[in-house]
This record gives sequence, structure tokens and C-alpha cells, in this order.
Amino acid sequence: MNLRSLHQSFWTPTQRSMRSWALAAVVVNAGITVTGAAVRLTGSGLGCPTWPRCTPDSFIPVAHPEISPINTAIEFGNRMLTFLVLAVAVACFLAALRLTPRRPALVRLAVLQPLGVLTQGLWGGLVVRSALNPVTVSVHFLISIGMIAAAFALYARSGEADNPPQRLVHRDIRTLGFVLVGAVLTLLVAGVVVTGTGPHSGDEAASRFAFDIETVARIHADLVWVAVGLTIALAFALHVTNAPGLARRAALTLFLVELAQGVIGYVQYFLAVPAFLVGLHVLGSTLVWIATLRVVFLMRDRGALVGAGPVFAHAESR
Repeated sequence: MNLRSLHQSFWTPTQRSMRSWALAAVVVNAGITVTGAAVRLTGSGLGCPTWPRCTPDSFIPVAHPEISPINTAIEFGNRMLTFLVLAVAVACFLAALRLTPRRPALVRLAVLQPLGVLTQGLWGGLVVRSALNPVTVSVHFLISIGMIAAAFALYARSGEADNPPQRLVHRDIRTLGFVLVGAVLTLLVAGVVVTGTGPHSGDEAASRFAFDIETVARIHADLVWVAVGLTIALAFALHVTNAPGLARRAALTLFLVELAQGVIGYVQYFLAVPAFLVGLHVLGSTLVWIATLRVVFLMRDRGALVGAGPVFAHAESR
């Protein structure tokens, strides 16, 4: 794609390009969530010890006697990725605003992207100024989870019409899907508590939650089994009621992602949480969240939208 076509994709958008930008928002928000964890896992959380400057006297990295240049480069690089997320967020908003005919639902969802990036940036400053207090670090991750949800909602809505939603499954199965979303969100919150209690603080000066790591890890593991059990129940219910094939396969995909995530989680626990596996676990968390949202969106239909592409086609035969 050249610069001209890139510009046209959000300045004179089509239904397809609108959807492409929404998908890009999902990808970059998930990506910066993982790279943010990498900053912490490499001990680079205070590689730039001030905010908005990198050092007290400079917005860009300069030699600092107390900080490794590698740590500074990692932290500064992650800050620069914020501008990529912001660029995609602005493109999403402009595409939704200039789409013809304009769809107010998309505009409302799209405006959450630049507002979310602004919120994340300001909160990131608080994370640095609090010397990586685990509460601020945890909220920083949860804001990213909210950003991913908003981006995925934009992606889903940009591929369907604006008709009133129609259930494709029994009401109780739809309710089970919402319960699963709540369970996975609770699991993610428990995960950040475990992270805030564990050894990877991001810097030697960072504080930790005053919880017993064994206790919080076991609570987290129990919540994993709750989420997996609900996923199995949902997949079984979709199968026996002959729900649309796309929804059935989405539930199976979620189960497989959860299975892989569980394996990583148990292995990292028994290996004393090596940084690399913790990073994979964070990636798995974002994939579990996205897969969960996908299942729920595939259990209802707002009608086909011409020109948006076949990715979210609810009209698939059973």
C-alpha cells in the first residue's frame, strides 16, 4: 500500500477499509499490551525515570550513570510505540467520521480509541512517577484490556449493519456467554494481582503487593478452571442446539487458546516464573480476551453489510 492509498483508506473510506482500520486497532492495542509487559520483565520499567521526559533534562534517551542504556532503550522504544497506537486510533476515528453514509454507532466506538490512548499515556506517566507502584501498573494493564474490547467492538460493528440485534442462540446460552466474559475479566484482574505480587516488578526500586504469592496464585488457578468450565459448557450448549457453525468454532477456538494458556501458566509456575514464559502468558491473556469477545459477538446478528468483507459473516449455513 502506497501513501496515497493509505491516506484514502481513512480520508475517503469504504466499508472494507473502515473494518481494516478497526482490525489494526485490535492488533496494535494487543501488541503494546505485550510490549509493555516486556518492559517490566526486562527490568526496564524505570529505564526512563521521568515523564513526560525520558530523563530530567531530555525527552530522548541520554547517558545516565545509574541506568543501563539497554533498559533506557527498551522503555523509550515502548513509549514510541504509543505514537503508532495513536496514529491507528486517529485513523479509525477519521474513517468512522468520514464514512458515507455516516454511522453514529461507529463514530461513538471509534472516538474511544484516541481518548483511550490519551488516557493510557497520562496513566503511564503516573506509573513512572509512582515508581511502578503495583496498583498503577495493574490499572495500566486493565486499561489496555478495555482498549482491546473497544477496538474489537468497533471491528465487529463495522462488519455488520445497524439493524436491531437478533439472537442466533437461545437466550440462556447468550446469558452464559455474558457470564463467561465476566469470568474471564475477573481472571485477568486476578492475574494482575499475581503479577503485582510476584518477582517481576520492572525495577529493583518498585514495591510489591503484600500478598502471599502461593495464595494469590492458587486463587488465580481456581478462576482459570471456572473460565474453562464455562467455556466447555458454552461449547457443548452451542453444539447440542445446532447453533451457527461460526459460533461453535469460535467457542472451540477459545477453549484451545485457554488450554495453551493454562499449560504456559502451570509450566511458568513450576519453573519459578521465568521472564520469557511470563511474557508468553501475557500474550496468551490478550488472546483469551479477544477470543472470548469474539464468541459473544458471534451469538447475535445485526444483518449483513455489503462491502465489509466476509470475515464476520453471520449468515453462514449451519
